[in-house]
Amino acid sequence: MDELRECRVLVCGSTQGIGRACAFGLADRGAEVTLVGRDDAALRRVRSELSVAQGQTHREVCADFNDPPALRDKVAVHLAEHGPVRVLINNTGGPSPGPILDATPEAFLTAFSNHLICNQLLVQTVVPSMKTVGYGRIINIISISVKQPIPGLGVSNTTRWAVASWAKTLAGELGPFGITVNNVLPGYTDTDRLRSLLARRADEAGTAVGEVVASIKADIPARRFARAEEIAAAVGFLASPAAGYINGINLPVDGGHTGCL
Repeated sequence: MDELRECRVLVCGSTQGIGRACAFGLADRGAEVTLVGRDDAALRRVRSELSVAQGQTHREVCADFNDPPALRDKVAVHLAEHGPVRVLINNTGGPSPGPILDATPEAFLTAFSNHLICNQLLVQTVVPSMKTVGYGRIINIISISVKQPIPGLGVSNTTRWAVASWAKTLAGELGPFGITVNNVLPGYTDTDRLRSLLARRADEAGTAVGEVVASIKADIPARRFARAEEIAAAVGFLASPAAGYINGINLPVDGGHTGCL
């Protein structure tokens, strides 16, 4: 596939999990990928593995989402040196788990900074050039908690809802310029983060991880967890010209797990 040939994309949190899968999926569609993350060695390793079958040049920006202004400035410098991007994938690691009643104000502030504030600064950085060419795709990797809160993820549930509302508002403002803003809501996806969360849940319940996994899968119509590549496939479509009339949606990719429309 080459529907994104010569299209530059910026993929955040791209050294592991869903972000990494998105980078590979977009490269396979012909895009030139700029990886964003805080681990320089991991960024170089992933970049070396990306497809260049169609002559793409892939790059990386090493930046920490705990420092939003520095993230913005590094991305701005990168764009000035290498040209604008037409696709932005907002994605970063989720907040620590725990009941919402136990959450500190600092936990909420950190989560809002890492997700909402970083998203906002990145959008402000990339949108001017998207407006110039009349094409843009902003895709936010959030969670099915936007539709249905997940027990034990109090800070995450709260933050994800805020990002979804922000994105819906932004979609209305940017639609007239040929720029779409959509959210992809992964369900239980086989990543290191999920394995860590399941291990913690099993430890708290005093049971085996396998029992926790079996219980969750029993509630998913597909009876399995997603592969990161399946989330990336949805992202790839939303990034493409074919998705130009899809704007302001929350797209669950969850095997039918979410219990609402």
